[in-house]
Amino acid sequence: MYIKRQLKSSAERAAKGFPAILITGPRQSGKTTFLKEEYGATSHYVSFDDPLQRQFADQDPNGFLDQFRDKPVILDEIQYVPQLFSYLKMRIDADRHTLQFLMSGSQQFQLLKNISDSLAGRVAILDLYPFSTREMLAYDPAVSAARVLWNGLYPSNIVHPEQRSLWLASYIRTYIQRDVRDLQQIRDLSQFEQFIGLLAAFQGQELEMSRLSRSIGLSQPGVKKWISVLQASYLIYLLQPYHKNFGKRLVKRPKMYFIDPAIAAYLTRQPSAEALWRGSMGGAFFEGLIVLDAVKEISFSGSAAAIYFWRSQDGLEVDMIIEANGRLFPVEIKQTATPTSYHAQAMQRFRKTAGQNCEPGVIVCTTAQRLAMPFGVAAIPWQEFHGWLEEQGIVAAV
Repeated sequence: MYIKRQLKSSAERAAKGFPAILITGPRQSGKTTFLKEEYGATSHYVSFDDPLQRQFADQDPNGFLDQFRDKPVILDEIQYVPQLFSYLKMRIDADRHTLQFLMSGSQQFQLLKNISDSLAGRVAILDLYPFSTREMLAYDPAVSAARVLWNGLYPSNIVHPEQRSLWLASYIRTYIQRDVRDLQQIRDLSQFEQFIGLLAAFQGQELEMSRLSRSIGLSQPGVKKWISVLQASYLIYLLQPYHKNFGKRLVKRPKMYFIDPAIAAYLTRQPSAEALWRGSMGGAFFEGLIVLDAVKEISFSGSAAAIYFWRSQDGLEVDMIIEANGRLFPVEIKQTATPTSYHAQAMQRFRKTAGQNCEPGVIVCTTAQRLAMPFGVAAIPWQEFHGWLEEQGIVAAV
């Protein structure tokens, strides 16, 4: 069963203005399926997972590309043939007005460097993350937040939840042994695996390099390098503090979230969906779900919005600040079905500090229906967050 992806609208816009499109993102986020389902009927298809295709493209690049003159070609796992990029450039420069190449790639470390060196200005780069909650709810409208956190949002775990543990173990092993070892030459893979497990315990917390350095026995520059590897390979996301200078800003460290909650749940050895939801980390996992949902919605729609978090000098915090269309939208994320005026206080404080371009804000929680709160704030069910983003004009309506 193919679940429609929101990225299609951005891909359609890109196809009107670019001769090549690159779909990048985490391993197994659905890039190949997306390209085959949406463009397979009108395009050739080649996977460079096939060693014969890699060899052909390597030894005779012009002969390889000559096969596809009649219609576009999907070049899957393009990172395996970096030598092909210069030949793609020549084909594109000969016809800048026709969509010729639809590419996918997972290993972002060298892929984007090759793109910037050879195809800058010629290719639209789109990120395909695991499913958003909008896409998940289209597949299973009755799913609970606890179950989403437990199974995660990768297509395989959504369609085959009974294989969750096996899939997660295989994914982490493949990620470390294939992506990290081959591309970053990290010598001590066991230490790196321990580092990832340690990092999962920091879900939703500010990233303290010195603390991580002491805990894992690695220098701070080494920790910083490993964090950049995890970012580049779509394992973690760093949410930056709001950057406007409202007086002295004490918080400079970003907050860290795993892009998929099931991977963090697996690494922190959560025993069940219920234990995760009711445990000490449940709130942090729920917060990460909504933060990453904003990231996905903004990315999939091609919006120019940016997201941050904010903390005052005396410790008041707003979980997410969305900056879009010259406006600021505070978002508080609470794992509760009973939101109160207390949950709106930090947003009201931020609004007074930020000035007239700041909206009242919203509390995203587990309430069953929308509720009016003090200070003009609304509380909404987590299932309606994507709809709220549309209502505010932060993302385009689907």
